[in-house]
Amino acid sequence: MDNEARLTNLEIKISHQDQVIEELHQVIYDQQKVIDKMETALLQMAKRFEEALGDEGSEIRGNEKPPHY
Repeated sequence: MDNEARLTNLEIKISHQDQVIEELHQVIYDQQKVIDKMETALLQMAKRFEEALGDEGSEIRGNEKPPHY
């Protein structure tokens, strides 16, 4: 195999690697957008949950039976 063929093969490999790296970058970018949306939704749900509990959730009631008994 001469140097010209070796150089061509290396250029082909580099080209394929560049394409794969770009595809992986896009996948990571898309996943980060999903994670950001999920994090925002989770924070909103946690806030609504805390608002729904109000002061009720922070009160300690001694030996009182839970409402399901």
